[in-house]
Amino acid sequence: MKQEKDPAFVKFKGIEKRFGKVVAVKKMDLEIPEGSLVTLLGPSGCGKTTLLRMLAGLEEPTHGDIFIKGKRINDTPIHKRNLGIIFQNYALFPHKNIYDNVAFGLKYRNVSKSAIKEKVEKALETVRLPGVGNRMPSQLSGGQQQRIALARAIVIEPDVLLMDEPLSALDENLREDMRREIDNLQQALGVTTIFVTHDQREALSMSDKVVVMKDGFIQQEGDPEEVYNNSINHFVADFLGHSNFLNAIVNEKQGDYLSVTLEDNNTCLAVPAGTFNKGDKVEMVIRAQKFNLGYRADHVPEQGENVFFGKIVDRSYMGGEVSYFVELENKLVLHAINFVKRSPYRRGDEVFMKVMHEHCRLLKV
Repeated sequence: MKQEKDPAFVKFKGIEKRFGKVVAVKKMDLEIPEGSLVTLLGPSGCGKTTLLRMLAGLEEPTHGDIFIKGKRINDTPIHKRNLGIIFQNYALFPHKNIYDNVAFGLKYRNVSKSAIKEKVEKALETVRLPGVGNRMPSQLSGGQQQRIALARAIVIEPDVLLMDEPLSALDENLREDMRREIDNLQQALGVTTIFVTHDQREALSMSDKVVVMKDGFIQQEGDPEEVYNNSINHFVADFLGHSNFLNAIVNEKQGDYLSVTLEDNNTCLAVPAGTFNKGDKVEMVIRAQKFNLGYRADHVPEQGENVFFGKIVDRSYMGGEVSYFVELENKLVLHAINFVKRSPYRRGDEVFMKVMHEHCRLLKV
């Protein structure tokens, strides 16, 4: 009987890592498809870098198995795993020129000098830095050094590219440029890539799949839109972007939505994330970007609408967007982020905040 091919290019099966009494990664299963860019996202200490280091061979799993292309690699030495690795500090050799830095991984793979030269030149062209082979790392900017680190990682034609917080040392403008650079390069090469970050913007903008981690566990995994719009618990909703959390009690089902009563006795319709019964205590989650604001005096009531009334107590102008904090009559403060369509609202302005039912999500507490 022919064995079916495992669709997972990289697989973690029951993987666990302990450092003494501290459990960094806890009995985790994760599959990564071939050619995809998967981001491990979470706060410091959540286990994402430890998971990457186990795949790289820099840490040994306490329990479980790791597979690449269907082959168990727990006992495979790091230099035989055919991985490209990029760290946040670039890890370039300061005493070697750019050519030797990029060529380093090839010199231990029985590649001829002529082939090394050809591969290095191609890698430098790929990262858009041709002709810099004779320069030293200190002669390049931070963004250029990061590109050289990328060239060194891809020149060996790795099975998997591992990137551990590779953009954290760059300023915001350079980070945005490098995000696009890495995204475009990964798609062009089609190399399976695992990207570690604590930055939700990086994760959402680049990934085919986002894996949100906390305390050594996977909290949720899925494509960026799914994880962002349909967060399954408080942590994920709070970690990914700006969210408002309102305590509520379930009333009854109304079509595709549930009617809930908030603490101020306001009634709203929301999407249930799971099964709920009348009287259940829930959290209603609303993303800050989902509110539409208007002057309270201009509000025209609509039947069944989700609307809040309050006064702007703080705001931050960010060019194309304005971040507002609106205090409701019960003193609860809601956060709204709106695109600038006209002169921004000011502190003290009385406003209404309207949100569509499908943008209100109910979570169990």
